Amino acid sequence: MSRSSVQTSSFSTTPVVAAGRGRDMNRTRGVSAIHRTGTRFNLSASKYPLPKPVSPDQMKPRPATPNHGLWGFFPPTHEALSTTEYDAAFGRPWAVQELRNKSWEDLHKLWWVCVKERNRIATSNMERSRLKAGFGDHESNQRDDAIVVTQKTIKHVLRERYYAWEEANRLYTKGYRPQDQDPMEDAAMEEAAPAETPSRRRL
Repeated sequence: MSRSSVQTSSFSTTPVVAAGRGRDMNRTRGVSAIHRTGTRFNLSASKYPLPKPVSPDQMKPRPATPNHGLWGFFPPTHEALSTTEYDAAFGRPWAVQELRNKSWEDLHKLWWVCVKERNRIATSNMERSRLKAGFGDHESNQRDDAIVVTQKTIKHVLRERYYAWEEANRLYTKGYRPQDQDPMEDAAMEEAAPAETPSRRRL
């Protein structure tokens, strides 16, 4: 058999029907994010005008909010960087004897006051590091350490209350009732307990 009598055809995946029409049937042909080529037809959003950004000079002034809650993360001067005098003006941490007399709600409020103050200190430290001020680190670290001690004391008091609750639950499960205790024994225990002198609270 001679070579000319062999039937050959080029490989093609295009259907004969589409190829005979002489046009591309793919509507997304040529759309590429790399080559920045768009679609060949108008989108539905093209007939609507797009919004234009407003310059800061044309924006309406907003009323000031001096009592906004976010100002709690900044010093009273409403500046990101606190002064060394402000950071150094703090007292001692809360003592365990003082917090034992506080309710759950008071301990909860005090905890989040400490969290907010530590966030304020972190904001000042970040601004001080950005400006490379070179001062105020010692005072802010001392203030932060005092707040950490207060937070640890709050955890200590709550841990004591949890252990007391566990012990009371264990005694109740065994059948003990508070009215079973001798009242004379209670009076003796109260007389033997040393009197606590409450100390003055400082920040």
